[in-house]
Amino acid sequence: MSVTKEELRHIASLSRLKLTDEELDALNIEAVIEFARELSEVDTGDESPTNHISDIHNVFREDEVKPSFDRDDILKNAPAKARGCVLVPKVVE
Repeated sequence: MSVTKEELRHIASLSRLKLTDEELDALNIEAVIEFARELSEVDTGDESPTNHISDIHNVFREDEVKPSFDRDDILKNAPAKARGCVLVPKVVE
């Protein structure tokens, strides 16, 4: 299977890549296609699918309800406040 330079330009444009003629010439797409073909021939029937290359586990802690800071203490240093929140200038029209 041969890939033309025009097909490579089309694939590059779909991928939002701007490649020069020199870069297209240097791109050995035939080797990539051949490598993918070799990979598809590998027998992986006895292997289980993995999500990650290393055996990782969830290391997150359990959620615990803890007391929060007092809202009035937090807002006492705010330059402006309204309805229990920090008031900031409007930045979107």
